[in-house]
Amino acid sequence: MGWGNNMKTGTVVRHTLTHLFIITLGLFMIYPIVWMIVSSFKPNSMIFSDPGIIPKAVTLENYVTGWKGYAGTTFGRFFANSLMMCGIAIVGNVISCTMAAYAFARLKFTGRGLWFAVMMGTLMLPTHVTLVPRYILFNTFGWVGSYLPILVPKFLATDAFFVFLLVQFIRSLPKEIEEAAIIDGCGKVGVFLRIIVPLATPAMVTTALFTFLWTWDDFFNHLLYLTRPDTFTVSRALRTFVGDAGAVSNWGGALAMSTLSVIPAFILFFLLQKYFVQGIATTGIKG
Repeated sequence: MGWGNNMKTGTVVRHTLTHLFIITLGLFMIYPIVWMIVSSFKPNSMIFSDPGIIPKAVTLENYVTGWKGYAGTTFGRFFANSLMMCGIAIVGNVISCTMAAYAFARLKFTGRGLWFAVMMGTLMLPTHVTLVPRYILFNTFGWVGSYLPILVPKFLATDAFFVFLLVQFIRSLPKEIEEAAIIDGCGKVGVFLRIIVPLATPAMVTTALFTFLWTWDDFFNHLLYLTRPDTFTVSRALRTFVGDAGAVSNWGGALAMSTLSVIPAFILFFLLQKYFVQGIATTGIKG
C-alpha cells in the first residue's frame, strides 16, 4: 500500500510540475501580446514610463490617430486591401495546390516521381535565392507596384508545402471509393470534383487558413512590390509609423493598429480550428 501511495504521489507531483511549467511558458509567450494590447490604450507619454500591465490612464486617442493612416489613406483601406489579397490568395492556393496534389497522388504520368522530388526540393530552397530573379521578371512584366507579383504565383501551385500536405491527405483516402465511381462512369475530373474535393475538405481548410495567415502577416514581399499608399496592406502600412531615421514616430498609433491587425487571424483560427486540427492530424505531418 505504501509503495502504491508513493507512486500516486510521485505521479501527481510530476503532473503538477509539468502543468506549472507549461503555464509559465504560456505566460511568457502571451505577455508581449498582452503588453501590446494594454499599451495601445495608454497615452503616448506613458507607454514606456508606465510599463505595467494595468494602465494608470486609459485613452482611445491612439486608435483615432492610428486609423488616419498615411498619405490620406486610412487603415480602413489598408484592411480592405489585405482582406482582398488574402481572399484571392486563398482561392488560388486551394484550387491550384489541390489539383497539383491530386495529380501527384492519383494520376500516373511520365516523370511523376522526378517532378515530385523537384517540388519537394523547392522546400529546401531559401526564398532569398530567387528574390532577385523574381523581381527582375516581375519588373519586366511591369507588375511592380501592383498585387500581381504576390497573387499570380498562388494560381500556379508554387507553395510546395501545401501541395505536399494535400498529397499526404489524398493518399490516405481509400482508393475503393474512386474505383467505384469510375465503374459507375465517372471520369478523372468527376472523381476529383465529386470524391476528392469533398473528402479533402479538412486539408483544404488547413491550406486556406495557412494561406490567410502567411499572406496577412507577409511584410517583405509587400514592402518590395507595393509602392503606392493606396495599395498598401496592413503589414505594409504599419511600416509607415517608422520614420526615416528608423525610429517609431507614433508608438501609440502603431500599437493600436497592430492590435487591430491580429483580430482577423484570431477570429479565423478559432472558427476553423476543428478543421485545422483534423487536417494536420490526417496528413502525416503531425509530430
